[in-house]
Amino acid sequence: MITVDGINLNSSDIAALAYGEASVRLADEARARAARSFEHAVQISAERVVYGRSTGVGANRDIAIADANAHALALLRSHATSAGPLRSPERIRAMLAVRLNQLAAGGSGAAPDLLDGLVVMLSANALPPVREVGSIGTGDLPALAVTILALLGEVPTSTAPLAPVTCGPKNAMPVINSNAAAIGDAALAHASLASLSRSAITVAALTFAAVDGNPEAFAEVVERVTPFSGAREVCRSMRRLVSTVTVPTRIQDPLGLRSMPQVHGAFIDALSHLDDVVCRMANAPSENPALLPGHGVAHHGGFHAAYLAQAVDATVSAAVQSAQLAMARVSMLTEPAFTGLTPFLGAGAAGASGVMACEYVAASALGSLRALAMPTAVQTVTLSRGVEEDASFASHGARQALTAADDYRTVLACELVTAVRALRLRGARLDDLFDNLTQEMADRDLTADIAAAARLLPKLADIPQGTRIA
Repeated sequence: MITVDGINLNSSDIAALAYGEASVRLADEARARAARSFEHAVQISAERVVYGRSTGVGANRDIAIADANAHALALLRSHATSAGPLRSPERIRAMLAVRLNQLAAGGSGAAPDLLDGLVVMLSANALPPVREVGSIGTGDLPALAVTILALLGEVPTSTAPLAPVTCGPKNAMPVINSNAAAIGDAALAHASLASLSRSAITVAALTFAAVDGNPEAFAEVVERVTPFSGAREVCRSMRRLVSTVTVPTRIQDPLGLRSMPQVHGAFIDALSHLDDVVCRMANAPSENPALLPGHGVAHHGGFHAAYLAQAVDATVSAAVQSAQLAMARVSMLTEPAFTGLTPFLGAGAAGASGVMACEYVAASALGSLRALAMPTAVQTVTLSRGVEEDASFASHGARQALTAADDYRTVLACELVTAVRALRLRGARLDDLFDNLTQEMADRDLTADIAAAARLLPKLADIPQGTRIA
């Protein structure tokens, strides 16, 4: 059970709710906080002009609205416009979890009944039909508009119809003023990439064992000369996983191993920053206008998700650099000068291809990953008759980060297949973890091997202290 309180939701909570690993409840104080914001919004809207409640939106911000409920309903219908395929249930649940928590932070002015409706949606897995295309990083308007229409009973959900929320559309409108879908995607990307980043160290340790690597690259002194937390984590993890040798085989290894603390450590630090941004944004009442009791009303640009766009861009870029080292290690494992084995770890007849194709698959996945690293935060756009002249495109960056996890996983799976094969050819005793990776060495289609290795990666993310993997 995860209690949503508007204060403490983190990336792991979002992922657990998204993947159905936990149920949700709304803290009483959180609902009361949202109710106070709602009452404040009603009061202050009677005293002064408030954007979106007594006016139109965008370029219509100066137009006074006579029938607020009718106008709000029309806005919800129009803003539900989208295109593309439906999003996966996991991504929609992540969005709902984030939006529920943001509303619980108490600054939107939305009716508290809407929070109850979101809890029911999550608990019943009754999901709105959210499509892929429509957000530009200044609010996930189509995704959240269709969510509110579903809560109001206008749009069917994925399961049995929900009892409509009993509130006027004008009090539901504030719900669409959020980047909850992009934040949810970023949280899921973080969960996948953070697990893979830990698996990558274990896989690299297997490669290290297969090529008799030089442990000096991970010595305590390296933590002093590379003074970053991620680099230190890599050094400590590798020291825990690899054997120390008295006389190294080489004075220094290729960069695929030697520069792991500096490159993979930067990836770990980028993930840490992404997690921090996701958590801050998921717990912030950043709606425009801000309607916090005791603080009046403030019209502002908190909907602009530049922090998120830059964090996901940096994370994907760091993933590429880490994957490049993994690709280099795959190539290292195919070279007899490093392994003492046949070229491409071939077995049987001379000229066997062995794992040659794994190198190609890894290169293909790396190529896709590099394409995803094109920064989204450098984009901009001018919309709504020129009054909205910038956008973060964080929604695109978060989606790219989700896809990047798949490509990064494939590169690591190729290294894992190759490293385990090399160790077996050398007669090494492997942990029982690797029993599901076939011991067949003859030339054949390795597609199933790569898939099995990808499934094994989560188990390699958190190797218990003292476990010797090879």
